[in-house]
Amino acid sequence: MIVLRRPVRSSPLPVGKLLVISALLLVLVVAVAVRMALLWQAERKPPIFQVQLGGAATRPVSGRLLLFATLAGPARAAAKGAVVTEVDADAWHPDKAAVAAREIARLAPGQTVEIDTDALAFPTGFSHLPPGEYLVQAVLDQDHNYNYSGRDTGDLMSRVVSVTLPAITPPVLKLDAVRSNPEPWSLPWERPEVRADAALARHDAVKLDYTSPRLSAFWGRSTVMRGWVLLPPGYGHDPGRRYPTVYFTHGYGGDENTLVDDVVNVHLAMKQGSMPPMIWVFLDQSGPTGTQEFADSVNNGPWGSALTGELIPWLEARYRMDGQASGRFLTGHSSGGWATLWLQTHYPKMFGGTWSTSPDPVDFHDFSGVDLYAPKVNLYRRADGTPWPIDRVHFHAEGSFADAAQLERVLGPCGGQLSSYEWVFSPRGVDGAPMPLFDRATGDIDPQVRDYWVEHYDIARYVRQHWPALKADLDGKIHIAVGTDDTWYLDGAVHRFKDVLDTLHARTDIRFLPNKAHMDLYAQGSDPNALLKQMAWQMYAVARPGEATPNPSEVAVR
Repeated sequence: MIVLRRPVRSSPLPVGKLLVISALLLVLVVAVAVRMALLWQAERKPPIFQVQLGGAATRPVSGRLLLFATLAGPARAAAKGAVVTEVDADAWHPDKAAVAAREIARLAPGQTVEIDTDALAFPTGFSHLPPGEYLVQAVLDQDHNYNYSGRDTGDLMSRVVSVTLPAITPPVLKLDAVRSNPEPWSLPWERPEVRADAALARHDAVKLDYTSPRLSAFWGRSTVMRGWVLLPPGYGHDPGRRYPTVYFTHGYGGDENTLVDDVVNVHLAMKQGSMPPMIWVFLDQSGPTGTQEFADSVNNGPWGSALTGELIPWLEARYRMDGQASGRFLTGHSSGGWATLWLQTHYPKMFGGTWSTSPDPVDFHDFSGVDLYAPKVNLYRRADGTPWPIDRVHFHAEGSFADAAQLERVLGPCGGQLSSYEWVFSPRGVDGAPMPLFDRATGDIDPQVRDYWVEHYDIARYVRQHWPALKADLDGKIHIAVGTDDTWYLDGAVHRFKDVLDTLHARTDIRFLPNKAHMDLYAQGSDPNALLKQMAWQMYAVARPGEATPNPSEVAVR
C-alpha cells in the first residue's frame, strides 16, 4: 500500500520580522557597497594628506611643503631597533622613499593645508605605491634649498607616523619641530683627536666675509665671498716669514659650515708636522643655485675674475702670503676639483699648480658616461633604450639621470646637481633663467644649449684649442687623482682629458687610484686624509724647492 503523506510545512514568520530582516540585509549590502566604492576610490585617487602648522612656528610661514613616505618594514629593519625619526628621498636609491610636493605661499599657526600626493611626486604618485604600511613625514623647506642642502636648520618637520596605504582618511600631520643642525665646530662624527683640536683650530682660523664689487655689480646687491683663512701654527711668532697659500674649495653640497671639518683636519695635520706650514684659504662656492664653480657665468656672475682680481689681492695685502704664482696653489674635490682645474687652466699665470681630485666632467665627450657631442643624444636613455646610470656602488648602478632630474623637479626649481650645472654652463634664456640642457620629461638634449656648454666650459677642449698660448704657463701644473670606481663615473672624463694632454705632450701628473670610489679617495690605511697630506707636500716642494721635504708618497701617518 502506498501511503500518501502531506508535506510538512514550516510555520510562516510574522510579516514584521520579515521586514526587519530585509531592512538589515539592505543596510549590509549598502555598507559593503559603500566600503568597496571608497576602497576603489582610494585605489584610484591619491590620498590627500593634510598638514597643519603646529608648534614649530608662532607666525605665518611659507616654503615648499614636502611629504615623504617609505615602506615601514624595511625602514624599521634599517634602523636596527631604533625609532625611525626621519624619512627622506634619495635619487641614488630611488626605491628608498617617495616624496610629494607643493608650494605654500602662507601658512598660519593652526592652519591646515592639503597636499595632493600625485600632482607632483617622485618616483611615482602615492596612489601607485604598493599597498601596505608606510612611515610618512612632512617637511616645510622655508629656504627652498632642499635640493642642495637637504634637511637643514630652519626646516619645519612633523613626527614620523604610520599610515596604511591606500588610505581613505590619512591622518593630519602637524609641523611641530624645527630642524637645528649641530654647531659646525662640534664635529661629532670625527675622530677624538680631531674633535679635541677644534677649539685651537677655531682660534687660528679667520672668518672670511669679503664683499665683491664685481659680483655686487652683477647682482645689483651686496654679494659676499665667504670661507675661512687658516693660519699655520707659529704664524704670529715670526713676523718676517711668508707662507705659500693653498686655495681649497668643497664639492657639491658643501658650504662654509662643512668646510670647518677640513679646517680642523688641516690645522691638526700642520700642528703634528704631517703637513707643511702653509696658509689655507677655504672657499665657500655654494649659493641658492648650487655651486658656482668659480667660473665666470652669465647666470651666476663673474666668480673667477672676482676671486683672481679682487679677493686674492685683498688677502695678500692682509696676510703674509708669498704673493707669486710659485706660492699659490689650488685643490678641491668633485665640484671643487672641476673649479680648481677651471681656475688653473684659465688663469695659468696666477697659480703654481692645481691638485684636483675626482673632478666633475672635464671632457664633455664623457659627461658621467653620456657623450654630449653625439647627435640626438638623450640624457635619460642610451641608444638601446636602457637608462643612463648616474651613480654606482662598486660598479653596480643604483640611480639614473632620469631619477635625479625627476627628484630635483619635485624638491624645487633650484639647487639640484643638474640644475646647478645649468646655472654655471648654460646661456641665459629670455625669461632670465638658464636655458635647460635637456627636456625634463623626455631627456632629449637641446643642441643649441649643448653647443654653448661645449664652446665655453669643456676644459679638455679649451686646453686643446689654446695649448700653444697656454703651454708656457700651464705645462707641469695639472695634477689629478680619481678612483677607478668613482661613484659618479667621473673617471671616464679624466681618461679623455689625459688623452688630450698626452697628445699635446704636456707634462702632467694624472693618477687613477685602483678600487677607489668618490668618497674614500683620500684614505690610506687608518688615515682618512693621507692623499691630501701627500698633495700638500708636493705643493710645498714647488714653493720651497731648496728646503728638505719628505717624499710625498711616503708621508707618515701620524
